[in-house]
Amino acid sequence: MARQALLHRLPAAHPGDASPIAALIDSGTLDPARIVAILGKTEGNGCVNDFTRAFAVQALAAMLAQRLGTTPEAVLERVAMVMSGGTEGGLSPHWLVFSIVEGGAPNPAGALAIGTAFTPDLPPESLGRAAQAEATAVAVKAAMVQGGITDVHYVQVKTPLLTSERIAGARAPVVTHDTYASMGFSRGASALGVALALGEIDRVTDDMVLRDATKFSRRAACSAGVELTRNEVVVLGMSPDWAGDLVIAHDVMADGIDLDAVRRALAGAGLAPGAGQLADASRLVAVLAKAEPSASGRIRGLRHIMNDDSDINATRHARALVGGVIGAATGRTDAFVSGGAEHQGPDGGGPVAVVARR
Repeated sequence: MARQALLHRLPAAHPGDASPIAALIDSGTLDPARIVAILGKTEGNGCVNDFTRAFAVQALAAMLAQRLGTTPEAVLERVAMVMSGGTEGGLSPHWLVFSIVEGGAPNPAGALAIGTAFTPDLPPESLGRAAQAEATAVAVKAAMVQGGITDVHYVQVKTPLLTSERIAGARAPVVTHDTYASMGFSRGASALGVALALGEIDRVTDDMVLRDATKFSRRAACSAGVELTRNEVVVLGMSPDWAGDLVIAHDVMADGIDLDAVRRALAGAGLAPGAGQLADASRLVAVLAKAEPSASGRIRGLRHIMNDDSDINATRHARALVGGVIGAATGRTDAFVSGGAEHQGPDGGGPVAVVARR
């Protein structure tokens, strides 16, 4: 019997709303023991003090622990919880629940495959540096082996960030004392780790992180949060050894309005745009993307002010922009759009992946 990946996309009424997942479990539709990862879009600010992410993790872990007869700590030891704060614009808060079951024959055409892994706890002084990248690369390779995945389409990584307390407790100098800037350093180093694992680059050095924009991964999606101290890795790809009708495809947006890249990803998953709408929209299961304001301050030659707005953080602008583009392409606003794409695609752009049913 082959492994089969299942993916449920569920709405969230608030960051602690685990009830839609609980309802699936209680109805017998979803086996909680088979859940390997939960991705969530929560309506916080996506910045250092976005505790909607920690609240979501706490609520989900408590709900699963109750149904599994274990502790929340035990749940978090094996289930990757990737919470991405910020649902600006029309983005809709939601959960993506990944589980693995046994059953069915391998699909010779390939089916969605999942692998997960965790790094050890990362000391504050390693964040944003080669040490974090190298630890991430080890975890990515472990997840690929676990899932038997060679055709990788998307690598979701949740990373820690620096807080004042963590900086004070560091045993060596940290990469920055700006806690918000630490999010970018952590995302960037982790993305370079993905690139290293996938052979997109051959090495990572400390001075490469956030300095060499020519080095990036076309398949990394990294999100930073205060709620963890290790990197949590979810590798999504295709494998003929897995069963089921789910497929994944990806592309890379060159900038925040690259609608063609979104459409190519949709087409790669077997979904063709119709006349102003997505044909066979019912087969669309999930869209995952990264959003980043270009450092140049321009999109196709025209000036934008995302990096200059002191009231609203630039990544919040970018999420709203990319969320609108994806919404126009799919007719849905529950896309997993994460801000901050350092070393994740070209400057101002980022990877986009589509999961669909054949």
